[in-house]
Amino acid sequence: MVSYILRRLLLLIPILFLASVLVFGMSHLTKTDPALVMVGGKQTSPEVLENIRVKYHLNEPVWKQYLIWAGNAVQGDLGESFKMKQSVSGMIAERLPLTIQLVVMSTIITILLAIPLGIIAAVKKNTWVDYLASLISLVGVSSPVFFTGVLAVMLFSYKLDLLPAFGTGDNFVENFKYLLLPSLALGINMLALSSRITRSGMIEALGTNYIETAVAKGIPKRVIVMKHAFKNALIPLLTVTGLQLGFLIVGTVLVEYTFGLGGIGSLIVHAVQSSDYPLVQGTTIFLVVFFLLMNLVVDVLYAVIDPRIRY
Repeated sequence: MVSYILRRLLLLIPILFLASVLVFGMSHLTKTDPALVMVGGKQTSPEVLENIRVKYHLNEPVWKQYLIWAGNAVQGDLGESFKMKQSVSGMIAERLPLTIQLVVMSTIITILLAIPLGIIAAVKKNTWVDYLASLISLVGVSSPVFFTGVLAVMLFSYKLDLLPAFGTGDNFVENFKYLLLPSLALGINMLALSSRITRSGMIEALGTNYIETAVAKGIPKRVIVMKHAFKNALIPLLTVTGLQLGFLIVGTVLVEYTFGLGGIGSLIVHAVQSSDYPLVQGTTIFLVVFFLLMNLVVDVLYAVIDPRIRY
């Protein structure tokens, strides 16, 4: 297992290299002059602009700028924001806890709702319960995150006055109240797919020979469903959940913007709107690393859940 993890970590190096080249190259496709961005578009002498370009190596060829940026990034230095004049790494670290809390809450909501929904739909296959679960899943998959967020605000905040619509609390605990609506909006789409995957995995598991043997032995149905069938249905669910955790980070961009949250998502929006190259590059690379590490964690968990899997 250790050797497999080391091999996967080594494999991340060329992937991160290609991703960094794409991110750096795409951020430099715009015609915006970074020096003008740093002075806020104010009337500035050519000498001042040239000094800025020299200080930040903007007068160098693009390939050399990339080597300087990549060399610093390997050491944990993602550069300095053109607009905010702050360390990109520090800005990410400052906003990361809120985004992580949002993603974790969304995942918990998804698991608590999707697994029972998928199990019930599988056990009640081809009944009105199954059809209702399918309808809920279809609506969830088809609803964009920002649309779900707006509906949640209108219902739970303005109509029922149960939860705050925008902003965050003063501490980690108080944030739970403010992040409940955004977490629900972010998790609905993941809930739909996870429940369908759970249903498919359960139906396949319930149709196997060992389940028929367990039924013939007179084992209670609840034990058969939860102890035997569900454990074998976890593999595809784990795959989808692991991949969607990466997409949830991306989904926070829309959710944080809709609910006025100050996490990584809103930081990316601000960076793109202000053409802040270092901030765009740093946050994007961070998301790439997070996504790749989540895939690695999922692969390792396979062997934990299913002893038959060995690396």
